Amino acid sequence: MARQLDEQITARFPLGRRLRVLDVGMGQGTQALRLARAGHAVTGLESDPGMLATAREAFALEPAGIRERVRLIEGDGLETGVHFLPGSFDVVLCHGVLMYVSEPDAMLAGLARMLAPGGLLSLLVRNGDALALRPGHAGDWGTALEAFDSAMYTNRLGLRVRADRLETLTATLAGIAAPLHAWYGVRVFTDGSAADAVVPDGEELERLLSAEDRAGRTEPYRRVAALLHLCGVRG
Repeated sequence: MARQLDEQITARFPLGRRLRVLDVGMGQGTQALRLARAGHAVTGLESDPGMLATAREAFALEPAGIRERVRLIEGDGLETGVHFLPGSFDVVLCHGVLMYVSEPDAMLAGLARMLAPGGLLSLLVRNGDALALRPGHAGDWGTALEAFDSAMYTNRLGLRVRADRLETLTATLAGIAAPLHAWYGVRVFTDGSAADAVVPDGEELERLLSAEDRAGRTEPYRRVAALLHLCGVRG
């Protein structure tokens, strides 16, 4: 997914421009750190104190020049209007967060307001149109059958959470003045991998990443990906 995000940033903004990035629900700060290392000014918003502490520890190990470009704030994605002025950011990331939000429209509208004109909204969501695949591949036919008629699923942490559908999110993004510009599938081939599976290295890892990237851009593969990466652009 990092390749896809970099592709969208490169296509929308002049090379070398230092962008103002907001990472909502940044978790341990993986994306925030990567973008800060690339030279951007990054604000991370995270509601979980443990995750925030882990991110702070990671950034503390970075050179001073990178640390100076980063601001970490404890807060919720529904509270962006409390912390920031409208139009404060060029890029807003919301990756792996919407599944925990029961009514996402208000949050998405708030995120769109944070974008300057022409700004990029990057969403990573669970694909509600492919919920039956994981239990089906595992031979859990009862759960697979239930998934056809539900937007809810149990994630790998054992939590009951929500998935999103491409058609619904496309309409939502149009309604909040950040219409869908591009979308990708994520984890087409690797979703069924065990949590403790050994990650290949070298050329084999590059082939895996290339296959996933190609499938995430190609019909019909991207439509059955476990996750969807949607990129909206503020009008």
